[in-house]
Amino acid sequence: MRLAGIDLAWHGDSKPSAIATGILNDNQIVLDALDPAVVGLDSISDFLTGLESLEGIAIDAPLIIKIKTGQRPCETEVGTEYGARGASCHATNLTLYPDAFSVRLSETLSAIGFHHLGSEKWQIECYPHPAIIEIFGIDYRLKYKKGNVAEKKEGQKILASYLLQLFKSKTLKLTIPDKFQQPFQPDHIDSLGGESLKSNEDALDAVVCLYIAASYAKKTTHQIFGDTQHGYIWVPTGKRI
Repeated sequence: MRLAGIDLAWHGDSKPSAIATGILNDNQIVLDALDPAVVGLDSISDFLTGLESLEGIAIDAPLIIKIKTGQRPCETEVGTEYGARGASCHATNLTLYPDAFSVRLSETLSAIGFHHLGSEKWQIECYPHPAIIEIFGIDYRLKYKKGNVAEKKEGQKILASYLLQLFKSKTLKLTIPDKFQQPFQPDHIDSLGGESLKSNEDALDAVVCLYIAASYAKKTTHQIFGDTQHGYIWVPTGKRI
């Protein structure tokens, strides 16, 4: 079974999105492609439709936006559950995002048979922060997106180390072949700055999304916040290492 994880850019028409794909076999997902710089709806769609036997996609972005102002109910629910641990959501609504790139991508995927929370071909909305808290059993959101350059590098190194440890998981293993190891190496992360550091962050997030996709496919323990009418976020639960 081939799966994909996407760290979608908020302004995906002009900013790069990262896509990770892998093959799920038994209790192991093996990374087989990682592109941190896919720009535009057509490029993302072409990338995905060009994948043989793609069955599921986990996307870090709001896929269903119906509310005019404020937060979607699923975002409020995630904040209630994980806010004290630093993993609240930004608000997404039609006033802020009247023509959201993420919604357009989701509708394009729906049109070719990838249904929300489906059982065969499917797409799901995910959110890495609470997923990372759950998968790795940590007390607070991992800080790898905000702060100064040194703090971001340190956060990326910790996240990369955690992801590499999933090779030992007894629940669902993540295998990262040698040719994809560079974004996970501390020396490489230390060498980065500016856009290259952000690109590495996106690549790591895409791999997190791929692992979430594998968790959904394996029907591991999880919680669904919201619903497919008003928007939802699928979060895996339970420590994996």
